Amino acid sequence: MVTIKIGGKEKFYEDGIKYEIIAEAHQNDYVSQIALVTVDGKIRELFKRVDRDCTLEFITCADDIGHKTYVRTAIMLMMKAIKDVAGMEAAANVKVDFAIGAGYYCSFRNGLKLDGETIEKVKDRMGELVDMDLLVTKKAYPADEAIALFAENGMKDKVSLFRYRRSSNINVYCMGDYYDYFYGYMMPSTGYIKLFDLFSYEEGMILLLPEPEDPETMPEFKPQNKLFQTLLNTGEWGKEIGIDTVGDLNNQICAASISDMILVQEALQERRIGEIARDIARRDGVKFVMIAGPSSSGKTTFSHRLSIQLRTYGLRPHPIGLDNYYVDHDKTPLDADGNPDYECLESLDVEQFNQDMTALLRGEKVELPTFNFKTGKREYGGKVTELGENDILVIEGIHGLNEKMSYSLPAESKYKIYISALTTLNVDEHNRIPTTDNRLLRRIVRDARTRGASAARTVSMWPSVRRGEEKYIFPFQEEADAMFNSAMLFELAVLKQYAEPLLFSIQKGEPEYHEAKRLLKFLEYFLGISSEELPKNSLCREFVGGSCFEV
Repeated sequence: MVTIKIGGKEKFYEDGIKYEIIAEAHQNDYVSQIALVTVDGKIRELFKRVDRDCTLEFITCADDIGHKTYVRTAIMLMMKAIKDVAGMEAAANVKVDFAIGAGYYCSFRNGLKLDGETIEKVKDRMGELVDMDLLVTKKAYPADEAIALFAENGMKDKVSLFRYRRSSNINVYCMGDYYDYFYGYMMPSTGYIKLFDLFSYEEGMILLLPEPEDPETMPEFKPQNKLFQTLLNTGEWGKEIGIDTVGDLNNQICAASISDMILVQEALQERRIGEIARDIARRDGVKFVMIAGPSSSGKTTFSHRLSIQLRTYGLRPHPIGLDNYYVDHDKTPLDADGNPDYECLESLDVEQFNQDMTALLRGEKVELPTFNFKTGKREYGGKVTELGENDILVIEGIHGLNEKMSYSLPAESKYKIYISALTTLNVDEHNRIPTTDNRLLRRIVRDARTRGASAARTVSMWPSVRRGEEKYIFPFQEEADAMFNSAMLFELAVLKQYAEPLLFSIQKGEPEYHEAKRLLKFLEYFLGISSEELPKNSLCREFVGGSCFEV
């Protein structure tokens, strides 16, 4: 017998019992499905067995780690169903590209085409596999055997990925007769994936899954056409330069062609910035360029580079930060926890902003404020601005796309830009890299360099930052006149050398430890690139340092 402490109470179980059985006995205490357990603070999958006295805590699908576990298992379920319906060659040529809301867009490769009828059969087969409650098992294979297994099944992306694997063993998951590799934890069986949908979308298909905010309900799929097209175009850029997965990137690093690839990627970004500047210049009456995007999107560097491009069209851009219109901090609204909510619209003096901008549009001279973050007060220091015929304001802030922020300005006077780091580089074809991971690593590196913030502090604040983005930024992204993807295919290989020491500083027992460990494991897939390869105006330098701009 073993003694297990759960919620402060000791209970006795047979040695070797599965954590899944213990979880089932406590499921009624939780609204959401239990996905994982922690054993003395270490995460364990439910199909593992108890081997000692310990303290257990449960992780549900409402938790970020638990939700990711559900998603990975659902993807494996889909791949198994594709194999059953269309064969292993078909499963090897389906790629999980990127997320669109609650849906995951999957594309077809190498001439594969699954029509609507076949996709419906795959969905039906997924339902059958859920009813069968097939076990998900994990086995550590010697690296050579795992690579041979993936090669035999046509998974060239995994063969390329594991060429650079330092570990002598590779964990392979099995679901019936289907084998695959997944970066992260998995549910114990197909029976746990009760909620999903699968349907044709554009040239591929969408796997729709519950969101962590409401993991017991199927969400409605809401198409986001501009975001979808931006992500699709970025994927095409990757194909053009031969980088679709981390294995492809590592191949180019080893082939010593990374300098050329960086220059091509930077040129592609500059071309897109130039296209946006040309569109602004061609529109009559535009006086306000409104730039918004989530944290660590590279808004500052983008605004500088856009301003340079606007100058080539004879325009005179002037930067303005919406942060300068913060109300004094003692007047900042409080959130539900009683803390100052600096991200809500009411934290800004919207009325004053509209008065100033309207006066500028009328041709008047206006003294613009700056915000002193040390004193928490707005100040006026004689910064007088007037809009001439060729003058244009480049305004940056998280509420830039919200019409309530600039309600008094005529629509034709505004040009709205949404910017984000929309990563389309994947670990392999079945393991996508969430865009939030890219931005979080950017922020960890930048905040340590510019603010002296520890990685633990940045990670601890991230959920709050993400909630603000979901509420104040993402709902308005489709209203933008242009979207700009600031992610670069090579940047995680650059960030790696800066982020790893910071993440290693987070110790076991700290609340942020599990997230730090996950990110460290993720970074292991990348070979490093020196930041010396980056141009001085690279957007990546906003985070690692050495930029020619004040960022």
